[in-house]
Amino acid sequence: MDDIRGTLLVIDDAQDNRTLLFEILSDSYKVILAKDGVQGIELTKKHLPDVILLDVIMPGMDGYQVIKLLKQSEETMHIPVIFISSMSTTDDEERGFQLGAVDYITKPFHPAIVKARIKNHLRECYQKKLLSELALVDGLTGIYNRRFCDKEMDKTWNICRRNKSCLSVAMIDIDYFKSYNDHYGHALGDEVLRRTAKSINNHLKRPNDVVARYGGEEFLVILPNTQAREAKRILNEICYLIENNTIKHELSSVSHYLTISAGGASMIPEQDITIESFLKKVDVNLYQAKAQGRNRVCWQQDDNP
Repeated sequence: MDDIRGTLLVIDDAQDNRTLLFEILSDSYKVILAKDGVQGIELTKKHLPDVILLDVIMPGMDGYQVIKLLKQSEETMHIPVIFISSMSTTDDEERGFQLGAVDYITKPFHPAIVKARIKNHLRECYQKKLLSELALVDGLTGIYNRRFCDKEMDKTWNICRRNKSCLSVAMIDIDYFKSYNDHYGHALGDEVLRRTAKSINNHLKRPNDVVARYGGEEFLVILPNTQAREAKRILNEICYLIENNTIKHELSSVSHYLTISAGGASMIPEQDITIESFLKKVDVNLYQAKAQGRNRVCWQQDDNP
């Protein structure tokens, strides 16, 4: 953790200050420079830096106005802001902290102090990010968990509704998993969950495609901007891959090897349709896949895309 690197944005109207801070920090971090508040806000939205060093006294938009705007945006409100200022009264610092600053660095700059304070804040950011990510990851399989899945489903649903694009979702269930667990033991059952999750995850090629462990031996796959035919093809390929992992399952009635069943649905989200009702369609199709003999994919057969 002592080798944490990151991106810093320096917002200061004084060329000398920008140059000095760049010289102090650029050997350890990526440093972006902004000459005023307006440019600083633009570069913040573009680069989403890990820490912002913000001058208080600037012409036009001062540091207090800049931090107010940054804290009003959901995209930038969590970025730590360190004020840099020649003002060092308690009233000035109190105002800065009330607006959301995490620290003050006073001028003239002392390189060792500047580096130490930034390093401390980056370490804290790294730890928070790590804890946040761990809270959204399933501890057994290493893929996303139900908590992340619910958030991602809500976000993707709204994006596809705004863009009038097709959303495809599939629920996957490992066939006769309880029988496998009882016969081969929980250690091998856990290994099956890990291998299945890895196979599904590795087969999803696009960065916005998501698989999450939905519960027990169930996985949810979210495929934004994907038509039904393409989504069903992807799930059939995953079905084939799992069986071809050739994990022996002597108690399965559909194959000598471990298999999965999947049900899915595709639609362009609409205002009067809820996520819950859409996922109900997905679940119904999973039930149909099981009823029709397992080791297969069932997709909705209607007029939707």
